[in-house]
Amino acid sequence: MCMAKADLKVAEGKQFPHFSSIEIDDKKIIQGYADRFQPLSCEYSFANIYCWKEPYQNLWGIYKERLVVYDAVNKCSFFPLGEEVTPEELVLFSKEMKRNGMGADFGVVPSRYLEKYPEINAFYTIIDERDSAEYIYSVEALCDLKGSKLHKKKNLISQFHREYPNSSVKLMTGESREKTITLAEQIYNSHERFLPGIENEHIALIKALDDFEEIGLEGLGLMVGDDLMAFSIFSPLNHDTYDIHFEKSCYQFKGAAQVINHETAKYLKDKCQYLNREQDLGIQGLRQAKMSYDPETLFMTHILVFKQ
Repeated sequence: MCMAKADLKVAEGKQFPHFSSIEIDDKKIIQGYADRFQPLSCEYSFANIYCWKEPYQNLWGIYKERLVVYDAVNKCSFFPLGEEVTPEELVLFSKEMKRNGMGADFGVVPSRYLEKYPEINAFYTIIDERDSAEYIYSVEALCDLKGSKLHKKKNLISQFHREYPNSSVKLMTGESREKTITLAEQIYNSHERFLPGIENEHIALIKALDDFEEIGLEGLGLMVGDDLMAFSIFSPLNHDTYDIHFEKSCYQFKGAAQVINHETAKYLKDKCQYLNREQDLGIQGLRQAKMSYDPETLFMTHILVFKQ
């Protein structure tokens, strides 16, 4: 892997077995790996690694010129990002992690790797992660909303605009982020806090809003007059995909969720082909909502549990 001399010098202190907390200053190196190796999973987005660092105590380091993100809560590493690692190299890494008192398992393992290396079964127990499947949509399809499956979405959008003719969509700015934090707190405290895993998401969302520009995030807000009714936050994931990190709406305003989804797709139509709308976390209502938009595909990942 080719890295600039300055980047190599910075990365020297991150070489295995040394792992460090993720900071804003680490963006250049971490994003450099994503730019070169074009991951499909939203887990490798710098914004996600950084914003979720508190709930999962995320750390990062470099192992044989590959980027490794370590989830210290679940004691599991993300599958190394870089030149493809062989099963033999992966086993060696697991053993070295274990010797250093860290978890030896791997998450975010793509199906294609398991298909290419079936012998991996000899060293790891494979666990499927349906709850962590990532929903990938055609941005064009979300803009056009054609077909019977999406007809109801189009109707709800039309109803919203008839009900609230003074609605508008605005880019997220410093001033609007204050309103976004207020709405996020209201939504969380009213009903979301009872959902599994949402507390961690809320922590990550506030982190994203606190360090919005530094992380490289973009966002849209759906306004009715001067009031914020819904918002979305996103960033590029790879050359043809944007990652929708967060999307929230005031449920009392029927159609607001469909409008912010539609407006986000329209805003990003000329910037990408696909939208990664992340996982449903096993929350049935969220799964139903994501499936109702007829995803292009589900990007499935797996966990490798080390046998030795």
